[in-house]
Amino acid sequence: METDLIQPAYTATMEYLVSNGRAPHYTELAEILQVSVEEARLAQVAAAERAVGCWMSEGTDYVGSWAPFANTPTQYLISVDGIQKWYGQ
Repeated sequence: METDLIQPAYTATMEYLVSNGRAPHYTELAEILQVSVEEARLAQVAAAERAVGCWMSEGTDYVGSWAPFANTPTQYLISVDGIQKWYGQ
């Protein structure tokens, strides 16, 4: 995996989460970054490992949390302009 994909993977994951209320699966990230599915998976994992407050769900390659957002429902609801589609860590 090319290390120059790590920052774009971080940014694309955050932008997707903000827009959609959930993090992209690495197959979706591959399309966004226009790279192979495996490159996207590795880049997303590497981005999570290098960022504070970001992690993959235990034993998987799926985003568990991408600070300040949780990728699974929590008791911390985040609303913007009356729209609630995010969860906080």
